[in-house]
Amino acid sequence: MSLIRKYEIMILLTEEFNDSELKTWVFNYAKGLRKFNVCDISVISRGKHKLAYLINDKVKGNYIQLNFSSMPKYINAFLQTLKLDSKVLRFLVLNKE
Repeated sequence: MSLIRKYEIMILLTEEFNDSELKTWVFNYAKGLRKFNVCDISVISRGKHKLAYLINDKVKGNYIQLNFSSMPKYINAFLQTLKLDSKVLRFLVLNKE
């Protein structure tokens, strides 16, 4: 059994980002993942979509998908940084194994 597991995180960001700001935000988070011993990072922008219901008075949001491999003990620390970010409306973590 390997200590490294594959994860997928879907992040819903506020709609205020333009394309370059969104790339900068994602690049900074991907760089921040490195301190949690994350490898095989891939980022997929799923675009800006209308929300089914209001979240923090927002009508639209940017969807970002992060795929990576990491040890499970680092996931909670990374999720804590997402919780503290005011630009993150929601996120969902999936264990891909």
